[in-house]
Amino acid sequence: MMAIIMAGAVGFFIGISIPSLHLNKINFSSSSLRQTFNVPIAEIDRYSADVYKALAVTNDSSGTKHTELLGSIKLPKIHVPTNPLGAETLPPGIVVSKSDFYLRRLWGEPSEDLKKKPKYLVTFTVGYDQRKNIDAAVKKFSDDFTILLFHYDGRTNEWDQFEWSKNVIHVSARKQTKWWYAKRFLHPDIVSAYEYIFIWDEDLGLEHFNGDKYINLVKEHGLEISQPGLLPNNRLTWEITKRRIDKKVHKATKEEPGWCSDPHLPPCAAFVEIMAPVFSREAWRCVWHMIQNDLVHGWGLDFNLRRCVEPAHEKIGVVDSQWIVHQFIPTLVSQVKMRCRSEWEEFQNRLINADKSYLTGLRRIVKA
Repeated sequence: MMAIIMAGAVGFFIGISIPSLHLNKINFSSSSLRQTFNVPIAEIDRYSADVYKALAVTNDSSGTKHTELLGSIKLPKIHVPTNPLGAETLPPGIVVSKSDFYLRRLWGEPSEDLKKKPKYLVTFTVGYDQRKNIDAAVKKFSDDFTILLFHYDGRTNEWDQFEWSKNVIHVSARKQTKWWYAKRFLHPDIVSAYEYIFIWDEDLGLEHFNGDKYINLVKEHGLEISQPGLLPNNRLTWEITKRRIDKKVHKATKEEPGWCSDPHLPPCAAFVEIMAPVFSREAWRCVWHMIQNDLVHGWGLDFNLRRCVEPAHEKIGVVDSQWIVHQFIPTLVSQVKMRCRSEWEEFQNRLINADKSYLTGLRRIVKA
């Protein structure tokens, strides 16, 4: 009897010490879904019943569901803090945070729109005067590549003379540079469907280049940031970007005395030029965030691409067996050249100040 009495007493005190259970909150504490919905169970049941009723109603003439009725149902209160910023009131299953440049039909089943999904993205910033060169360049890429043309002269309709033009993306904004376009139209979440992104100038000769072979070499040698080798000419070309006839790929070179403080640093290694860079999806996500909105020429990026891959001297390289020619079409007038140089200086100052600010804050944390 004493044991029974004691057990009852213990049970009573435990019972009153535990807060009452309110079934108005559902907690998901698994590693994949850590969020709290302040939704009463009754509200969930009500919503489920309303959905069932709406789906049960059919159109008398066509026999189809009255799907518009679903839009009039009172919605439960939802807040998912793990959703992308601004989308917290949406159920996670409907959130689509990334996109692509796949062209789709206006009819038929969406699931049947695409016969093939291109795996790589190639962009050229073009003017109509270079149409013949771009026509030759586009033909060097298979249907595994989506082609995107940025038009700086506003002329897009004229390109319809080329059959392939009907299957590429055209974006037009007058007198803008490729880095201006890249910052605004190549957000990492927009191009995430593509394994590699080419951001190229219009004045490149691709006679000795093949897109598929280039990709194969990039993958084989583990390059996250790359460019084709350049045929040496009388113009200024960095030593590391010059094509080597005895190699398929190279990642380092020897420069003039005093140019390189470390053989693993630019311009002796971890360096490609900005005329024809190719980025992996992961590297581009970093590089995009480094591009400044107001510095439109991209000068200085080449020396700092190494910030986005590690170890940079192994993951940045030049593909020699797929080489190109830089034709140097004169487009920069003296005023533009002056801005390019001032942008380079400004970009470097911003980077130095950002580095200092970060390291100073880090030092405070360590001392604390």
